[in-house]
Amino acid sequence: MATKNPFELHEERLATTDEDGHRVYLYPEDVKGKWRTRRTFVYYFLIFLYLFLPWINIGGKQSILLDISRREFTFFGMTLLGHDAPLLIFVFLGFVFLIGFVTSIWGRVWCGWACPQTVFIDAIFNKIEILVEGNARKRKKLDESALDLEKFIKKFIKWTLFIIASMHIAHSFIGYFVGVRDLVGITLKSPFDNIALFGATWSAVGIILFDFAWFKEQFCLIACPYGRFQSVMMDENSMVVAYDYNRGEPRRQKGQKKDEHADCVDCYACVKACPTGIDIRRGTQLECIACTNCIDACDEVMLKINKPTGLIRFETEQGLKGKKAKTFSIRNIFYLSTVILLFLGFFLQIQGTKELDIVLLRGSKTPFSIIGSGESKVVANHFKVNLSYEGNSLDKVLLAVENKKIKLIVPRNPVVLKERINQTNIFFRFSPTLLEHGSKKIKLNFINPKNKKLIKEVEVQLVGPIE
Repeated sequence: MATKNPFELHEERLATTDEDGHRVYLYPEDVKGKWRTRRTFVYYFLIFLYLFLPWINIGGKQSILLDISRREFTFFGMTLLGHDAPLLIFVFLGFVFLIGFVTSIWGRVWCGWACPQTVFIDAIFNKIEILVEGNARKRKKLDESALDLEKFIKKFIKWTLFIIASMHIAHSFIGYFVGVRDLVGITLKSPFDNIALFGATWSAVGIILFDFAWFKEQFCLIACPYGRFQSVMMDENSMVVAYDYNRGEPRRQKGQKKDEHADCVDCYACVKACPTGIDIRRGTQLECIACTNCIDACDEVMLKINKPTGLIRFETEQGLKGKKAKTFSIRNIFYLSTVILLFLGFFLQIQGTKELDIVLLRGSKTPFSIIGSGESKVVANHFKVNLSYEGNSLDKVLLAVENKKIKLIVPRNPVVLKERINQTNIFFRFSPTLLEHGSKKIKLNFINPKNKKLIKEVEVQLVGPIE
């Protein structure tokens, strides 16, 4: 198809493929402007959270830790165990409907402002490319040139920095699963001491390097399902990056004077800046990730030709028609209500699992044993105690009996609630004279050692010989 401009896009295929289906590499122009500044701030804030959240401890535990091997999941001091996995359906569905709510009002802001794919590529990998190889024209010229010493050195430096960035991102990611402090110690040891973790880490490095350094926008265009079902969640009242055709059409044609065309001068600045290779002037498209590059690129041109900015802007389809958009519709309210109900259900369920659960079982084949003889003879009862606790305020339990004539033996008292579930053996030793007809009921107290408050009281029946 003949084109008047090298940046004119084909009507029936993506800008990232040629007529034979081979990949065409994009070289988006770097832009400056208010939206670029805002996105940069959001990007680096999110990267800061990603890198430093694992180093923050709350209640003695990593702020976010998904310890799969121990089946323990910690979120800001709240710990879930393996059997709590069904509760995660509340969280999963909550985020699904939350994204639906956000998309129905603000369009694909997740893609352009918070998706890890966009954040890491735009804030780190693209910056490395620009630093080493220069702007879009220089990068394209370098790629099209024959291999020489300059090209080899630049490519070597770029890919070395890519690998370093990928390693840092991957190790931070693995730290969410094994604990960052443990990971530091593990990395100082031989890889053969933790071969599975070593393999998982380098697999993550490889995937990140492949995706962020080479695959790039192809993931958004080919692999990501979000763009495909966004149309279900958006309507004419949703905010999108839009071209104001009322102001822009008819566009300037070659040789036309100022008064013979509308505001769009057909400079293709919006196309050159697009990281997914679309022309926003053709309307809302599946490939648009709402990154706002085209807005800043167009605004810069408008300022140069003394025209009002906003020819391309965040707007609704209703707004482009001069009508007022509905911020909240029945669908939006349904999304938001569902999100609130799901997260409310999750937290209510979590609050209901914070009680200490105690199970006592006799631990020996015989109900009691006799130790010593004569006046020194004592009776021993052995019990196994299972303690289950899924809250976050209790990490130890002190066991005690009020009767001074009974000796309570616990291997470690207070009992540490490891992984919020613990089993321990306890022994009661007492004189046979304590018994009445071969048995005696007593109270076993479970106390919080921090404040000495009674948590629970369990009745235990001691047994011995009938004398």
